[in-house]
Amino acid sequence: MTAVKYELIKTDSRSNARRGRVHTPHGIIETPVFMPVGTAATVKAMRPDEVEKMGAQIILSNTYHLYLRPGHEIVREAGGLHKFMNWDKAILTDSGGFQVFSLGDLRKITEEGVQFRSHIDGSKHMLTPEKSIEIQMALGSDIMMAFDECAPYPADRSYVKNSLERTTRWLARCKNANTNTENQALFGIMQGGMYKDLRYQSAMEIVEMDLPGYSIGGLSVGEPKPLMYEVLDYCVDYLPKNKPRYLMGVGSPDCLFEGVERGIDMFDCVLPTRIARNGTAMTSHGRVIIKNAQYEHDFTPLDPECDCYTCRNYSRAYLRHLFKSNEILSSMLLTNHNLYFLINMMKKMRQSIEEDRFLEYKKEFYDKYGKF
Repeated sequence: MTAVKYELIKTDSRSNARRGRVHTPHGIIETPVFMPVGTAATVKAMRPDEVEKMGAQIILSNTYHLYLRPGHEIVREAGGLHKFMNWDKAILTDSGGFQVFSLGDLRKITEEGVQFRSHIDGSKHMLTPEKSIEIQMALGSDIMMAFDECAPYPADRSYVKNSLERTTRWLARCKNANTNTENQALFGIMQGGMYKDLRYQSAMEIVEMDLPGYSIGGLSVGEPKPLMYEVLDYCVDYLPKNKPRYLMGVGSPDCLFEGVERGIDMFDCVLPTRIARNGTAMTSHGRVIIKNAQYEHDFTPLDPECDCYTCRNYSRAYLRHLFKSNEILSSMLLTNHNLYFLINMMKKMRQSIEEDRFLEYKKEFYDKYGKF
C-alpha cells in the first residue's frame, strides 16, 4: 500500500498537458495544481481558512525551518503538522536539502550528509537522508521529498555527475528510512543540471526505485527560461506517465503554463507571496506595482476580471495607501489576491484540458498578460 496514487483523467490532444488527480490521506488533489508555500507552518499573511476558501488543495512546508524552529518533536507532540497549523488538507514537505545547500560557507557536504550552522543562532547541525525523513515523519506530511543535492547553475559536468549520483545513493537511504509508507509517500528528485545524458541517468536511477511520485529539481536556479524549457522537454519524457510529476520552485504564470504544456502536474513557489509583500500583484493584464504614483487616484479594483476578496472590496488607491503606510493589511490583501489569481488560473487550465482547448487558453492568457 502506498499513501499517494495518481489517476490520469485526460491528456490534451495537441500538447502533453494532462488532467489528473492525486489521491492522498488528506484528500484528492486536482491536477495540474499550484501549491502555496507555508515555509514555517503558515502561508505568510494568510489564515489557513482563507487559503482553503480560495481553493488551495495542498500546501508546502519546510523541513529545515521547522527542524530549527519550533523543532520537529514539538510538532510531533502537537499531533503532527496538520493539527499544529489547523490545516486538514494535504501537505507536502521538502527535505531541507535546498536550504542547507544555499547556506554557502555555513555548510559542508559529505557522503553522510550535510553539516551546517543554523542561520538563526549559528549552532551546528548534521542533516542526513535518515534525519530528513525522521523529521518529515514527525511532521506527518502526506508527501515527503527525498534529501538531495541541488547543483548550482552554472556547474561543470563532473560536479553535476557526482552530485546526481550522491542524490541517488541518498534516495535509497531515504526510502529505507521511511517506515510509514501507508500514510506518507516519498517522492524522488531528478537532478543532472543542464546535461541531457545526466538527466537521463538520474531519471533511470530514481525510477528504478518505484516511488509514488517524482519531481524535477535543479531548474529555476538562475538559468535562462528558454534553457529551462529545453531541459523540461526531455525530463518529462524520462518519467513514468502513471505517477505525478512535480516541478520544484516554479510559480510565475509563464513557467506554470510552459510546465503544464510539457506534462507537469504539481508546482510550488514563494513568488506570489513574496512579491505581494513587496507591493506587486499579478493581474490578468500583467503585473501591477501598487506603489506607483499612477494608482494614487485609481479607485478601480486591482483586477476587474478577478473575483477574489481583495478585488471585490478594495481599490488600487486604497491598496497603494496601505503599502505606502507600511500597514500589515497591505501584505494580507495583496497575498490573498496573488494566491487566488494563480489558483484560479490553474483551475482554468484544468478545465481547458478537459475541453481539449489548453493551447487556446494559453494564447488568450498570454495575449492579455503581455510581457513576462
